[in-house]
Amino acid sequence: MSLSDCSGTAMVLLRADPDGDLAASIGVRYGASRVAEGVTISGQRPGAWALTGDSVAVHALVASLEVTEDAHSVDVTHGVALLRLRGALAAATLEKICGLDWSESMMPDGAVVSGSVALVLCHILRQDDHGAPSYHISCERSYGSYLFEAILDAGAEFGITVR
Repeated sequence: MSLSDCSGTAMVLLRADPDGDLAASIGVRYGASRVAEGVTISGQRPGAWALTGDSVAVHALVASLEVTEDAHSVDVTHGVALLRLRGALAAATLEKICGLDWSESMMPDGAVVSGSVALVLCHILRQDDHGAPSYHISCERSYGSYLFEAILDAGAEFGITVR
């Protein structure tokens, strides 16, 4: 099991009417995700999405969307910490510091949830890596170092490594 700091990954937040044309063109509902043109689109809230990936690809996708005056996007790359926890015991690690249900039926590959991880409000995307459970955990950048250390501490008994 490993923990990585992926905070250099570009992230743009997009907000729009959840029942509007833009939401329909995005095609991702709240609590789900998909990959389009190398960009991961996560439905974080009704009418709110996080687009993550290579900066050029993220900004190209945003530019291709027909954003109206009722929608807006904000690049939050430098204001968000993004961590990736991967491995067979990742869910067991998260169970120690988060009260959410990490079972396969509640958090399958592609699921998106929000919750407190080590008392920090986070958005979590499960995006498996070659069949191994993998979780992208984002929070305000000011909590990044604390959250990284808290996850390392929680995973110590499982042999977590920094990658």
